[in-house]
Amino acid sequence: MNTSIEKLQTLVNRAKRIVFFGGAGVSTASGIPDFRGEEGLFQREYDGLTAEMMLSESFFYLHPERFFQFYRAHMLHPDAQPNAAHRKLMELERAGKLRGIVTQNIDGLHRGAGNRLVYEIHGSVHQNYCMDCNQFYPMEKVLHSKGIPRCDYCGGIVKPWVTLYGEPLDAPTETGACREISNCDLLIVAGTSLNVEPAASFLNYFHGRALVVINREETPVDERATLCIRGDIAQVMDALRLE
Repeated sequence: MNTSIEKLQTLVNRAKRIVFFGGAGVSTASGIPDFRGEEGLFQREYDGLTAEMMLSESFFYLHPERFFQFYRAHMLHPDAQPNAAHRKLMELERAGKLRGIVTQNIDGLHRGAGNRLVYEIHGSVHQNYCMDCNQFYPMEKVLHSKGIPRCDYCGGIVKPWVTLYGEPLDAPTETGACREISNCDLLIVAGTSLNVEPAASFLNYFHGRALVVINREETPVDERATLCIRGDIAQVMDALRLE
């Protein structure tokens, strides 16, 4: 591990435009379970339904009360705090090395750590809106409501601004994320199986100098990576030192 971190340190020192592409594994050290690991949310069934089914656009419209029951129980983690990986990325951004974070996570922890250059391609639990009048609501509106959350002004359904299965990504966010990946010289991919499309295809835009993968399991891009590290993301990132 020490040799791998030394190699990563060298790549970070040489880089001028770093982009970090992260998934659920980035937030496990903050107490948020991952999705596709052995004990992950997507490995279980809930009254005969999978998490993918219950987090789909069709399920939201057909069974909104059951959707919100599942969403509150499994997708909201109000006490979670940024971990060492989030904090190190904030240091890299402040130092002018990190040019963007592209995250599949909806937990908002990158912004919670202070990062500003964040592309939340699947949205955020901290953004919710009335489907009728577009009134904005924080996470607490959904967290503390009963049944289907309703707008205080018009009574419309308050929907999380997250990308459900079957919904397209937010176009401006997708465009910005792909632009940053295409312009960086070092791309660090961490905590993601790269099995979810279209996010996984974003890596096709990378033509920079070095690709680093930090993940506990193998990924589809390991063979083309400059460096692969099997280990804890928070520990690996925390070990980096800025010049």
